Amino acid sequence: MTRAILASIAGALCLAAGVAAQTTAPQWGQCGGQGWTGATTCPSGWVCTVSSPYYSQCLQGTAPPSSASSVSSAPGGGSPSSSSAAPGTTPTLIPGYSFIRSVEDPNYHQYLRSETINTVGTAVLGDPVDAAQFQILNGQLEQMVPDGTILYANVEPPANSSVVKLGVSWDTTPDTLGTFLWGGDTVEWNSATVTRPQNNAWLVCPDAAGNKLLFLNLGPYDYDTPTGCADETIHAYTGPYPTD
Repeated sequence: MTRAILASIAGALCLAAGVAAQTTAPQWGQCGGQGWTGATTCPSGWVCTVSSPYYSQCLQGTAPPSSASSVSSAPGGGSPSSSSAAPGTTPTLIPGYSFIRSVEDPNYHQYLRSETINTVGTAVLGDPVDAAQFQILNGQLEQMVPDGTILYANVEPPANSSVVKLGVSWDTTPDTLGTFLWGGDTVEWNSATVTRPQNNAWLVCPDAAGNKLLFLNLGPYDYDTPTGCADETIHAYTGPYPTD
């Protein structure tokens, strides 16, 4: 076999290896979305999960049903086709909705819900079995209740300029202080009247009863954290079931 042929074969093998390397996205990396031209396959044990029409990410877990992954508006769109599970029963994700969870310690894979499940009241993070389901529509973060009621995330107005965190609660009326939106797969909130350095910065602060209350962080992320609180970002998760 001539040197020219050997060189040609070696070049082809190198090119094939390069193409193969480019077809697998990294763990936690982007793997899809409108206009995305990069890798669309995730490593073994990771699934390309839709977060929005513009962003899909390699997440750990098994592939969700096609109905959950094919909805272009998930998270943030669609209509319920079934009800959430009753408290104490692991819920199945409804197409067009998403679970919302923290991905950092000390609240790793704690899921957003009402303090008293499916009711008006304080927003907290809790165990996967009690995870609620959400969408963001017209600037509102909406929690779907099994009876069809929609609960809106409401951010409390700052009492004065020294306030460093704002409480979040669920109500039957929309929030009027600011706008919720997706930033990739993270939940953001901004307002024309409330200044904050990072729109996706949140705090989780346990109360005396151990409930993990969710607050909007008005300060720098991971700096000057209020005593007893943890800096967090909260993310959409569109797997078929909430995982711990």
